[in-house]
Amino acid sequence: MKDQFVIAQISDLHIKAHSKLSYKKVDTLQAFKHCITYLNELTPRPDLVAITGDLTDFGRSDEYDAFKEVIASLKLPWVAIAGNHDDRTNLRSACQDQPWLPPESVFFNWSIDHLPIQIIGLDSTVPQKPWGEFCEKQQQWLEHTLSQHPNKPTVLMLHHHPFLSGIGHMDAQNLRGITRLESTLKKHPQVQRVLCGHLHRFITTTLAGTTVCSAPGTSHQVAADFRLDGPAHFSLEPAGMLLHRWHIAHGFTTHYLNIGNYGPTYPFYDANGLID
Repeated sequence: MKDQFVIAQISDLHIKAHSKLSYKKVDTLQAFKHCITYLNELTPRPDLVAITGDLTDFGRSDEYDAFKEVIASLKLPWVAIAGNHDDRTNLRSACQDQPWLPPESVFFNWSIDHLPIQIIGLDSTVPQKPWGEFCEKQQQWLEHTLSQHPNKPTVLMLHHHPFLSGIGHMDAQNLRGITRLESTLKKHPQVQRVLCGHLHRFITTTLAGTTVCSAPGTSHQVAADFRLDGPAHFSLEPAGMLLHRWHIAHGFTTHYLNIGNYGPTYPFYDANGLID
């Protein structure tokens, strides 16, 4: 078994078709192309790319066609979950050639358990609603899935954030059923990371002692406005992603990376020691 496993988490692609700009400002498709180029050039290479929802902007079939055309150039395996901007039926069609594609069901849930760590994709979406939900039926499915490998380090992916970020308009559409999820995590401490999207920002906190990480967007970011009545605005801060490294002896560490070409790396030391 490998002694480490690295997940590259990207989120909230919001792809539009036909070169249309998202919110009339953001070329999300071009940003996704830059992201794929960046992922393909990462050293060392991640073992898996995890997309935590909102692959498209409106869930339209032509947007998923654009997604598929770009993702085909990714040289790494990938998984994805649904976000509130996705359409389950069209998402399933876009993922039909993927080995992790779940059986037909109301929810787009799946689990991968043949790797050094278990990775679970949980569908937190509510059709036609911006907020998410962890309902009793989902709890039953998740607890059954977790019970199959109680001693295996596990990553849980869902789109909606199961915490309060302080960004008022986003917290109004976070996950409903947080207490239910907290109860499940307490019963299954092998879950060592909960990965989410939706917030378009890197935010980390804990839930039931488990580290929760939301990923930045691959294009635009939600403004970090902590006013309760702050406007629903976004900014063109640099695109980002997260690297989650699991090591058999040390567990998980999470790194934030800006997506972009920032030139080569430079040495701190030369033959004489620290460069003066």
